[in-house]
Amino acid sequence: MLHRSVTGVCTAVVAAGALALAALPGAFATAATAAEQPRPTATADRPELPAGMLDAMRRDLGLTPSQAENRLAGERRAGAAAGSLRLALGDDFGGAWVGGGATAKLTVATTDRSHVRAITAKGARAKVVRHGLTELGKAKEALDRAAERRKPAGTPVWYVDVRRNSVVLLSSRPAAAERFAESAGLKGVRVQVRKSSVQPRLYADLRGGDAYHIGGSSRCSIGFPVTKGGASGFVTAGHCGDTGDTTTGADRQEQGTFRGSSFPGDDHAYVATTSDWKSTPEVNGSPQQVAGSTQAMDGASVCRSGSTTGWHCGTVQQLDTSVTYPEGTVSGVTRTDVCAEPGDSGGSFVSGDQAQGMTSGGSGDCDAGGTTYFQPVNEALDVYGAALTTTTGAAEPRPGEPGAGEPGQEETDGTWRSATVYRAGDEVTHGGRTYHCLQAHQAQRGAEPAELPALWQRA
Repeated sequence: MLHRSVTGVCTAVVAAGALALAALPGAFATAATAAEQPRPTATADRPELPAGMLDAMRRDLGLTPSQAENRLAGERRAGAAAGSLRLALGDDFGGAWVGGGATAKLTVATTDRSHVRAITAKGARAKVVRHGLTELGKAKEALDRAAERRKPAGTPVWYVDVRRNSVVLLSSRPAAAERFAESAGLKGVRVQVRKSSVQPRLYADLRGGDAYHIGGSSRCSIGFPVTKGGASGFVTAGHCGDTGDTTTGADRQEQGTFRGSSFPGDDHAYVATTSDWKSTPEVNGSPQQVAGSTQAMDGASVCRSGSTTGWHCGTVQQLDTSVTYPEGTVSGVTRTDVCAEPGDSGGSFVSGDQAQGMTSGGSGDCDAGGTTYFQPVNEALDVYGAALTTTTGAAEPRPGEPGAGEPGQEETDGTWRSATVYRAGDEVTHGGRTYHCLQAHQAQRGAEPAELPALWQRA
């Protein structure tokens, strides 16, 4: 039923077109005019980036190749510092984000002014706010629960906005959105309603292409190749197919079967492929090599590759967003200002060489610009017990290498902690047992080593 409804929606999208957003600012829509500087030599902290991604960052973010590489390296260091500060601040942590342009200046929010010195000692700007990220996250979860009881009228998107220190609802009917918030018990919590005509839809399509086909008709894009039990497969968007649906490759040859799919609620799926298909760390056949899955923060640059529109880049707008499509509400996705179009569904979102997630849906297109949401890849790996296929070398810098030291590992006693950035080869203890890290990633609360054989191996 879901597969058929998605097919119907795709047909309607192709026939009727999509709501176009305003054009991107000129600084992002034109090529960079600054004189090109020599590109630095590739290192663990600065992996070599494919020409397609660099061209997209030039077009979409106004960055020269050297500026793009510098920004990605800065974002990596900022993400590690933010993870360390989140642990140190606890419930006083109000969120973190990085600035735009060619730099990645980190800002960390806190509800306690006494933490300002610790924040600035990490080289970050400090901002004192009223609400902690945990409090705001609980408020958003209350909206999620309210949406399960009754679909909010004219309010398809809500998210935690760490820069505004509030929960924001996008709605074409502000009064109805306010009533929705009140029904969730949020009258006393800081909530902002912003008038918006945005109408998100899913990015599946009926057109032929170079990705993969479901049931011989509709098309989506591969997210990330994975392995499970020694067999190859890939993760993609859940709305692309139901469990049991079969897939064929771009050449229409037999490919695999959906072994798990979740949509709505989540938007992820796992496809087990036949022995003819081999998992690689490449993104859609480009030179881009995936090395890990460390989560990018608010404001970080991200790039997307899909079978319809290829490479496009932008920035993370908000993490932990809920979006309501005509087919239902999806929670925990990341909101970006990257464009996408039908057929890009399921495709790869990356930040540098770090996998971020799979394209879900959005609004607008790649002519006028748009908003796109992606399902974080780490959740899909956790759910399906799959291992991301990555490069053989460690993606994160080791002590003594450029950029090393920022994760704050030297400040811990080796005990596993959420929000910490771990590198391949790191050793932690949890529940009285020792584990070795198999893949670079940022630990998530509720995703302990014992539950994640794809990321941790018991010593």
